[in-house]
Amino acid sequence: MADIPAPVLDSFGDLSKPKPSLAIRIVQVLTVLGIGIVLLAFMLPATRRVRPAAHRSQCKNNLKQIGLALHNYHEVYNALPPAYTVDANGKPLHSWRTLILPFFDQAALYETIDLSKPWNDPANVKAYSTSIPGYECPSSHHSAPYTNTNYLAVVTPNSSIRPGQSLQLREITDGLSNTLFVIEVPAEQAVHWMSPLDADANLVLSFAPQTKLNHEGGFDALLGDGSVRFISAKTPADVRRALMSATGGEVVGDF
Repeated sequence: MADIPAPVLDSFGDLSKPKPSLAIRIVQVLTVLGIGIVLLAFMLPATRRVRPAAHRSQCKNNLKQIGLALHNYHEVYNALPPAYTVDANGKPLHSWRTLILPFFDQAALYETIDLSKPWNDPANVKAYSTSIPGYECPSSHHSAPYTNTNYLAVVTPNSSIRPGQSLQLREITDGLSNTLFVIEVPAEQAVHWMSPLDADANLVLSFAPQTKLNHEGGFDALLGDGSVRFISAKTPADVRRALMSATGGEVVGDF
């Protein structure tokens, strides 16, 4: 009987096995890559959906924190802050956003600000160059200067936050849940958070379905009761006017 050759051991002590050809290896690699690409294709749409939803949630939370700061300011001073402070000649100095800093977990920064000098005076450079994350909608983070804010008060002769005047909550006779305090604006309308500039009636009325907004279809808005509502870009002008008014007696209806 012929001798049967002993099996050949490889370097690891295992029986040697036939090695796959280069062509088979290439096919295996391509198969794995193909599966990965298919999985990635399924995941990307979900990622695109999650990110806007997360941004909108963070934006809503930012406005809620601003609302809480406004109410805490009112608790201490028995009035809402004015839209801005003025000097002896009536020149605007500082925004309401600066005035609520101590109630927005920014008391230390507030202490560095000289309120007797304008917001953009060299004396206030520390605050001027500081970003306040809670004053910025994450959806516009990469399209505006980092010190800008997307949150503007609605400032009109009959709004809840007025230039040179501090309104008490009890004076808002249209109802806190029917009165706009602060709205979110797209990057193009954003301003430096210290700037005494806000949203007038024309800006609030200008948002339309074709407007490039931070969130598809509308914008977030803080109401006087501290709630945050999503206002559709299709909301009629008469409803928006009623929401802007604090003491006009208009019937808002559904929005």
